[in-house]
Amino acid sequence: MSDEIAALAKLREPFPAHQISKLPKPTKAQTEAVKQDFKKGIRCQLCGSWHHPDVVHLDYVGHAALTDRLLDTDPHWSWEPVAFRDGLPAFDQSGGLWIKLTVCGVTRLGYGHAAAKPGVDPGAREKEVIGDALRNAAMRFGAALDLWHKGDLHADEAGEEKTETKPTVECVDPEKELMLEDKMREAGVDPAQFLARARIRQARDLPASQFAGAMRALAEIIAEKAPQQGGQKTNEFADIGDDCVPY
Repeated sequence: MSDEIAALAKLREPFPAHQISKLPKPTKAQTEAVKQDFKKGIRCQLCGSWHHPDVVHLDYVGHAALTDRLLDTDPHWSWEPVAFRDGLPAFDQSGGLWIKLTVCGVTRLGYGHAAAKPGVDPGAREKEVIGDALRNAAMRFGAALDLWHKGDLHADEAGEEKTETKPTVECVDPEKELMLEDKMREAGVDPAQFLARARIRQARDLPASQFAGAMRALAEIIAEKAPQQGGQKTNEFADIGDDCVPY
């Protein structure tokens, strides 16, 4: 039993930044604005979609990343529908599906649903529903729980009232955010991996105090990729201390 508990604990480990995807959640007004004039939209550098520039993004773990974590936890994990109809999984009247997910001999319920989209193959929608149900059931085991909950899950666990408040961190303004994104594209780096060094997922969350260091780090990457002149390379960043920026 202790081995099973230890194995299940792996499901609760945080997912690395490169396995966390971004889901745009536009408001109805934002969607209508872009429908009426596509020029009001942008090609988003976070999710790759074309949408209103002020759209909020939600963090989520995709089907592939979750499956990888389940296999690492228990190579024999399995799922099955709660009910069948004519030998097939029984979807409810709204198109949702209840499932049972079994990991390390422990079974928990989950529910999946996906909105119907015009012109989409029904089979594709069913796969989306199953993926949603697996994520929902895996959450009952603690998988990606920190992404579902926006606060601090373990605050005041000992019942003690917090007296300390974290200082407010000033982040980069929109102009510097765009400059940073442009520089990352120029350097040809993976934004998720580069920003993960500062323990953030979006350029807008970079502390303003780290902006100059991040830009210097990207400039160094660009310089390293450029042809060497005279076979020598000068290190113009040698004066940057390790404590300046987390890069």
